[in-house]
Amino acid sequence: MRHHGIIAKAFVTCHRFVASFNLSMSKQFTRREMLWLTGGAVTATALSPTLSFAEKRISSSSKVGAVASDPPVVAAGEQILHEGGNAIDAAVATAFAAGVIIPSKTGPGGYGGAMTIALANGRVTCIDFNVAAPAAAHPGMFPLDEKGNVVGRKNFHGWLAAGVPGTCAGLQMAVDRYGSKPLRELLQPAIDIAKKTTKKDQYVNFNALAESLSTFAARNSVESFYRGDIANQIAEAFQKHGGIVTAKDLAAYEARELAPYELKWGDYTICTAPLGACGLLTLEALSILKALKWERTRRSPEEATHAKLEALRLAWKDRGDYFGDPRFTDVPVKELLSEDYAHEQAEVVRAAVKAKKALSLKLERIEAIGTLHISAVDQQGNYASITLTQGSSYGAQVSVESLGIVLGQGMARFDPRPGHPNSVGPNKRPVHNMAPCVLLRNKKPVLAVGAAGGTKIPNALYDFFTHYIGRNKTMEESLDAPRMNCIGAPNVILEKTWPKAEAEYLKKVGFKVTEGLGAIVCGARLDPKTKVAHGKTRMGNPFQETSEDTK
Repeated sequence: MRHHGIIAKAFVTCHRFVASFNLSMSKQFTRREMLWLTGGAVTATALSPTLSFAEKRISSSSKVGAVASDPPVVAAGEQILHEGGNAIDAAVATAFAAGVIIPSKTGPGGYGGAMTIALANGRVTCIDFNVAAPAAAHPGMFPLDEKGNVVGRKNFHGWLAAGVPGTCAGLQMAVDRYGSKPLRELLQPAIDIAKKTTKKDQYVNFNALAESLSTFAARNSVESFYRGDIANQIAEAFQKHGGIVTAKDLAAYEARELAPYELKWGDYTICTAPLGACGLLTLEALSILKALKWERTRRSPEEATHAKLEALRLAWKDRGDYFGDPRFTDVPVKELLSEDYAHEQAEVVRAAVKAKKALSLKLERIEAIGTLHISAVDQQGNYASITLTQGSSYGAQVSVESLGIVLGQGMARFDPRPGHPNSVGPNKRPVHNMAPCVLLRNKKPVLAVGAAGGTKIPNALYDFFTHYIGRNKTMEESLDAPRMNCIGAPNVILEKTWPKAEAEYLKKVGFKVTEGLGAIVCGARLDPKTKVAHGKTRMGNPFQETSEDTK
């Protein structure tokens, strides 16, 4: 523990963050519940008075483990760690609590996410709980206007925008296969907070949400969300309001355990969740840098940044051209991560840097939407990296009021154009931007990292790994380093701490450079010598939900 005044300031900051999401701060909260609400279990913080809240770094250290996420939600997971739970338990408890504290970002009806788990013995696995399109979905269900936009944006808001939610199934699978505590205990922080929250916001009936979570706890299972009384209520709400998800669709849904995608770089192996997650993009961009010998080649800082940016842009182009549900479309994953392809793309980058000219690329349209990430580590050295989402703020902006469950806008993650690898189809799962990662060194897990912020996610992780592996920086230094955001077009957003000379160089070679914030990035690690766990969250802008389209 460092300075009590700084810690008190962190409590006040987190309290204000929670209040901004319209949660009632009732005097009836117990001390433990208030810790859950305010993120008060943060044990140390590096909050600079010269930074706005959106740019602050929130850190914690503990002998029992660490959780890194949005400040108001981490205390639920930290409490579980103090009660003997492992990293997977902590991540799941934090996820459920977040569904009450920040229901605009996640919740039991959130469209889904992805999780990457690294056990202390070096085994790595992933859980895909991405949204599934209902059986009645079809490629032409979202007609386009003359500008190529979905008529009425019905894929974004309303009952057609909601597919079969995957969040509950994914969290249950994680607990059943890798947790150490029963689900009922991990639900308790969320239940207590929901019961004490007296104010109803625009979409959430917290009393009903508390009752739904209590039902799951009593049954020690979310099975009834998909098959049973709660599933029937959800299906009836869809039918009543013109949606197409049925009880049969809910009953057919299953989370899936899958092998991670991997990239070796020196002594390290980066592991990330497979498609429909977007870590493949990050790995592809890094593989191009590896082929360039980017970390060792002597070049000016300006040229190094240009090369780094072009590698990222090429990966974004491939995301638009090839990414889709691999069960329904042939995604050339092995080819995109192959050494031959990396060297081929590296030559393209070298030519652009030598010519001092931005690559001219024909790009697909990508939506930019927000998320929530949680990284956790325990004292045994198990790691959990999990990203969840509603889509944009409050997802489809519809809810099953009797259950207090807001539905995510998963159908917006599909490309509305028929024939695209990521087009809508029955039972398909779309491509999203989430990319939970774990990092191994010499086959031993050393950290969990992930990000929240839509299309900024794979870019922020790309920046993180270029510093951590490419520049041999610490986790904390890599989180603090300035970030760039680009989704393929010659439009680049640089954080204000990015070197000015490099920003000016990029303008001269053909990029449109603006200043802005990056994603929220969360890392957790266990010091192998001291056995102290460290968690750190580097905020982007938690109050800004982006929904702009970029071509």
